Amino acid sequence: MLSRFLNAFTAVEVSAHCDLPCGVYDPAQAKIEAESVKACIAKFNASDDAVFKERAIQIKEERSDLVKHHLWVLWTDYFKPPHFEKYPQLHGLFNEATKLAGAGGTKGSTDVAVADQLLAKIEEISTIFWETKAAA
Repeated sequence: MLSRFLNAFTAVEVSAHCDLPCGVYDPAQAKIEAESVKACIAKFNASDDAVFKERAIQIKEERSDLVKHHLWVLWTDYFKPPHFEKYPQLHGLFNEATKLAGAGGTKGSTDVAVADQLLAKIEEISTIFWETKAAA
């Protein structure tokens, strides 16, 4: 009896996202975290306090992961095939931005210029995002 009950639920198809744009899809979240990463890097570079520097690195790495998370949500949940057809550079922008937030970028660097590059990529994504919202 229990197996028939459980089998009835295994045939149900579930989706992790919806097709409706909603408030959670906004590149501003990635930008806020990237600005925080940049501030951590700047404060790290300006400090001589080893304990402070260690904590700044931890926060920078956590925030870099959050940037990647927010970008991933946009890339996989908000943007649909028609967006990628209209803006063929979009995949490349997301790829570059997530790399810039990863170990080879802000997560592994204390160079403010890398954070500026990340912010520039997020701004490019944001521009496309708002164009798609205006067209909807």
